[in-house]
Amino acid sequence: MSRTTLDTPPTAPDAHAPLSHGLKQRHLSMIALGGVIGAGLFVGSGAGIAAAGPSIVIAYAVSGLLVMLVMRMLGEMSAAYPSSGSFSAHAERAIGPWAGFTAGWSFWVLLCTAVGLEGIGAAKIVTGWLPGTPEWAWVALFMVVFCVANLAAVKNFGEFEFWFAALKVGAIGLFLVLGVLAVAGVLPGTDSPGTSNLTGQGGFLPHGGEGLVIGLLASVFAYGGMETVTIAAAESQNPVQGVARAVRTAMWRIALFYIGSMAVIVTLVPWDSKEVVEKGPYVAALDHLGIPGAGQLMNVVVFVALLSAMNANIYGSSRIAYSLVERGQGPKALGRVSAGVPRVAVLVSCVFGFVCVLLSYWRPDDVFPWLLNMIGAVILVVWIFIAVSQLLLRRWVEREAPEKLVVRMWLFPALTWVALAGMAAIFVLMARQPDTRVQLYSTGGMTLFLAAVGYAWQRARARR
Repeated sequence: MSRTTLDTPPTAPDAHAPLSHGLKQRHLSMIALGGVIGAGLFVGSGAGIAAAGPSIVIAYAVSGLLVMLVMRMLGEMSAAYPSSGSFSAHAERAIGPWAGFTAGWSFWVLLCTAVGLEGIGAAKIVTGWLPGTPEWAWVALFMVVFCVANLAAVKNFGEFEFWFAALKVGAIGLFLVLGVLAVAGVLPGTDSPGTSNLTGQGGFLPHGGEGLVIGLLASVFAYGGMETVTIAAAESQNPVQGVARAVRTAMWRIALFYIGSMAVIVTLVPWDSKEVVEKGPYVAALDHLGIPGAGQLMNVVVFVALLSAMNANIYGSSRIAYSLVERGQGPKALGRVSAGVPRVAVLVSCVFGFVCVLLSYWRPDDVFPWLLNMIGAVILVVWIFIAVSQLLLRRWVEREAPEKLVVRMWLFPALTWVALAGMAAIFVLMARQPDTRVQLYSTGGMTLFLAAVGYAWQRARARR
């Protein structure tokens, strides 16, 4: 397959894939709603608050705008060409097979590693409840449960995510209601903090622009997981409608769940409170309100969020691997489908994730940190492929198949270029920070390696 041009209609990988269509509209709607409430929001936001102070609200707003643009671009392409390969398949259509190969396999490594990390996080919570029990055994249990569920049928994944998402949405909705009442001073037993926490302890920008930059970088990576809905859409009963609805509601979901909750937290709790990092910002805020048992209840929600992310990443990694194999870009064994499920891909993804867990115990000082650094900026690489693919595909679709533009990118192509400029700026900021510089270089090395392998494969296939 050669690079798509404006005169050549893009091919449609996965068009006749034997995956089932077991996801119902209610599954897809809740996956879209709950997918935006990821483990990064509950677990990782504390470090961002500690670095940026109250200005973390600005950081989440800026990164949220970028994510909205990326989701709009991805939604436009996924509604036009539903595919279990999502952005990987779109990159192949628009740029060439090497691009689909690079985007797909780098994202697969990211998801599989994340499965292990989320399992470790969930196990730490359980060992806090049940001291003396081994963490690795809990991780193994979680792996087995979600692996079996994903092996059986896609509707099992959908049901797990439906109820996980319902709990997350309900919990964060209740948190926002209680927080707004407390800020307004009408919650019984609490006094309004006013603006004291926003202007005290060093002010709104306690660490200046440098702190805001660190908070911005932390917030960008908290948004991971939104891509799952475009992967899942290919196995739903009405993929076009599902993607369109998910993308059109992305703006208010990001504004409410991320930016809204950050604003409530930094208004209620002093940003430099040690509990924000030690317990997590949501638990710290509820403990600050003095609601009996609320902090511990939020720990249960964080635990569910981690399990939800594990389940979603096992699903997403197996479908990305399957799509790559369907397009001739991976070992054929991974593409074997039974009862509508790519079971070998599910198993391999789970095994890779558990190996990452074992590495955290066996090689915590060298191999495991190297692996974490390697995936550190993968999501940005994927976003760049999404933006470039949309820039190229949109022209062809407008001319040859305008009826496929169910979802349209706003102010095309201006905002696509704005998004690309924003991603480039984040790369520059990462290069300036010692901690993220290593991640940038490690991810860059993996990306260049995969691109070289993908291009060599593309050239070899063209000569056949």
